[in-house]
Amino acid sequence: MHVLSDAGAFTAPGAGSGVHWAEHLSVSDLSVGTYSIAAGADDDQEPHTEDEIYVVTAGQATLQAGGPGGQAAPVGPGSVIYVPAGEPHHFTAVTSDLAAIVLFAPAEYSRRNAGH
Repeated sequence: MHVLSDAGAFTAPGAGSGVHWAEHLSVSDLSVGTYSIAAGADDDQEPHTEDEIYVVTAGQATLQAGGPGGQAAPVGPGSVIYVPAGEPHHFTAVTSDLAAIVLFAPAEYSRRNAGH
């Protein structure tokens, strides 16, 4: 058993960045971390090679997915969003500091060099 301390807690990004990533667990089939975005900051993440689930624990934003003409959904505490591997997505209109627990399956970057 692992207790994931501070999972889901907002962490202020360092100077020069509007986002912060803290990985709490990584095993072969799953990884878990907290993604924090300061209010007003830009989220410039790239699509991942693994499936993702976001569980928003704090803040307000919009999640854009699927590229231009794709889907947009407002998110806040309690929102749970699934993003399939390879789908472009990012948070926009971050109106208050956002924190989300992110679950990757399999573990983040595990498929990056596996030809997927």
